[in-house]
Amino acid sequence: MATGATTTAATTGRTGAGNTAAPAGGPELPAPRGDLSAAVAALLTGGPRDLPGAPAVTAADPYGDDLQLALYLAYELHYRGFAGVAGHWEWDPDLLRLRRALEERFLTALRADTPRPESAAAALDALLAEPVDGDGVSRRLQDSGELWQLREYTAQRSLYHLKEADPHAWVIPRLQGRAKAAMAAVEFDEFGGGRAERVHARLFAELMTDLGLDPAYGRYLDVTPAPMLAVVNQMSLFGLHRALRGALVGHFAAVEITSSPGSRRLATALERAGAGPAAVHFYAEHVEADAVHEQIVRRDVVGGLLEQEPGLDADVGFGAASTEFLEDRLGGHLLAAWGEGRTSLRKPLPAPPVPAPA
Repeated sequence: MATGATTTAATTGRTGAGNTAAPAGGPELPAPRGDLSAAVAALLTGGPRDLPGAPAVTAADPYGDDLQLALYLAYELHYRGFAGVAGHWEWDPDLLRLRRALEERFLTALRADTPRPESAAAALDALLAEPVDGDGVSRRLQDSGELWQLREYTAQRSLYHLKEADPHAWVIPRLQGRAKAAMAAVEFDEFGGGRAERVHARLFAELMTDLGLDPAYGRYLDVTPAPMLAVVNQMSLFGLHRALRGALVGHFAAVEITSSPGSRRLATALERAGAGPAAVHFYAEHVEADAVHEQIVRRDVVGGLLEQEPGLDADVGFGAASTEFLEDRLGGHLLAAWGEGRTSLRKPLPAPPVPAPA
């Protein structure tokens, strides 16, 4: 999607409105992982405007490090941005054209690889049926997880949990009536019920601190592997497109349905590993809260949406099923690495700080 010497307002930093200054406090740009992510990173730091064309995107692994990082960089401009990157890049037309090609590659692969459920209800029912002898990540961590594995899991999940409720909020203006009211109610809980100290992203940051991790937003992007980037990018993909509102509701429902039992196991794992009270509290808080949210989401968000727009049933089912597909891919990556006694990250975390003597 080469654009040659096209000159736009973004080229000179003039957008005609708004502040073009680089945001304060954003994470550092990560190291590129291939030609796609290198081109995006170079553009954002004043490099050439000749972005990769369609053949390069088509040839890329849709779940691979390069494409997923390039997509993450483009999406993050809609959240907090990056240190040293001006705000006008969020709506740069050339970057948006490349982002669209990356999205199509990712979404096409998701649709091809996700088993198609019979209906939204069938997809959500399937998430409730946990296998008795399952070997998922939360079970492994509960039964035999070591502290270093819990720290790795937390570091990469931070890219998700420090922005968890944000992409879901984009669907609120696209809903009506009962679905809108219920979605806003659940999001209100995610954002702390009006109390800053109870915002779930803040509770997760406190969990990170308890584990000796840096709670800064985006701190572990550079070491997070592609399977986790895909999980986070899926939220942004569904959230940023009104046409995918049904898929985002399905994703949200899948998260709430699977959260409570997984949170119970993770709270047990952290307690067994000797983590601090804030670490245990984050997941203990989600055991009851998400059990309630599950009922509201199924009955009022999904039910309300499909009552008004029954044609979105397949999209809701796809959103739920593709969420499970990507989480299973991530789980496979984690368990394979830990089973071999090696890090699941791109490079190991530094050891946690040693507490000062009392």
